[in-house]
Amino acid sequence: MNNKIIGIILIAAGVAFAIWGYNVYDSASSQVTRAINGDTPIEAWLGMVGGAIAVLIGLTKIK
Repeated sequence: MNNKIIGIILIAAGVAFAIWGYNVYDSASSQVTRAINGDTPIEAWLGMVGGAIAVLIGLTKIK
């Protein structure tokens, strides 16, 4: 029972982090930085990749 609760929490947190990472990636300052340097902010990568990993771990905890 506890694993299912942890899994649901990880899925919710992972989705929130992925959305946050995408918002950072799509922000105006990030777009200017990508246009000038071609670099994506590390916060965007951490949010999107970390969120995806948290969702995957949460899905394995639910099963």
